[in-house]
Amino acid sequence: MGEPSPAEVRSRLLAWYAANRRDLPWRRTRDPYRILVAEYLLQRTRIASGTPYYERFLTRFPTVHDLAAASLDDVLAVWEGLGFYVRAKRLHAAARVIVVEHAGKVPPSYEALAALPGIGPYTAGAIASIAFGIAAPAVDGNVLRVLARLFRIREDVTSVIVRRRIVELAATLVSPDAPGSFNQAIMELGATTCTPTSPACDRCPLENQCLARAAGEEHEIPITANRKKLRAVPVAFALIEANGRVLLVRRESGTLLGGLWALPGGEVPSRASERTSLPMLVKKQTGSVIQVGPRWSPVDRTFSHRKWSGSIYRCSPARHPSSGEKVRWIPIAEALQLPLVPFHREALESLSGLESFALL
Repeated sequence: MGEPSPAEVRSRLLAWYAANRRDLPWRRTRDPYRILVAEYLLQRTRIASGTPYYERFLTRFPTVHDLAAASLDDVLAVWEGLGFYVRAKRLHAAARVIVVEHAGKVPPSYEALAALPGIGPYTAGAIASIAFGIAAPAVDGNVLRVLARLFRIREDVTSVIVRRRIVELAATLVSPDAPGSFNQAIMELGATTCTPTSPACDRCPLENQCLARAAGEEHEIPITANRKKLRAVPVAFALIEANGRVLLVRRESGTLLGGLWALPGGEVPSRASERTSLPMLVKKQTGSVIQVGPRWSPVDRTFSHRKWSGSIYRCSPARHPSSGEKVRWIPIAEALQLPLVPFHREALESLSGLESFALL
């Protein structure tokens, strides 16, 4: 069986896509801004989870000018709960670059798109092809898997050299006449048919071209290096409340959940206990001295590279703390209007409900 024919792959895939494409909101538009928002938002996010955020985001920021004029707090508040918050910051920064350097229009070239904050080769290729009809490849995880199987690549697809080879293969396949549809078609195939563990080869339009299928290796490919186990990290946070106010800190940019407002505390030093570490963490972050009270709620959160396990403690201030640029001593109702770490919001909402009940 010879190498897959680019013309045959294009023809079969485009016909399949025309008949099987899902009706998704970003596929109903050619507005480059809306396509750009979708590509930022859907990075490392499932479509089912991302769709309501996409619609909410565009309701709040319907144009690139609206997004550029907004504060980062406003952007993070709309993004809250979606995760990977650096995407929101980069999208906000990209909007400002587009307004300042491109007269408020998403630039219609691969090179200019790739120069925007937070846009890599995949995102630049996706926007360029879908919004502007530029014949550029767009290789995400789904496309990587499809092409590894199609060309029977029996090497580690996480290596830089192999990824570069797959991008080169993708470039030879992109339809010059319908690059946006082709890129979306191959992504769609990976998302719905050529799936990671149970590929539906009997329903795949490329079954007769697929070298892995011909060799009976569709379940073995793609090959990846063994992933490292998530590192479990103990954490402790302080829910510090007095007279209807709570103490919050803004997490440092570039850190996990960076830019969001949070309860003070964080990762506990090695071999230290939660209770003994928490006052030191709070003092370092806020300058405040606290008394640690009872455990308020458990923390069990998994991120892409680590797992947090620990507790939120109900605490009281030994003296009323002062506010600053990255520290706020703020009424609970106002705190709930800020972009918050989601599970810290849950703690404040439960506290708010309890305090309201106590006043009845």
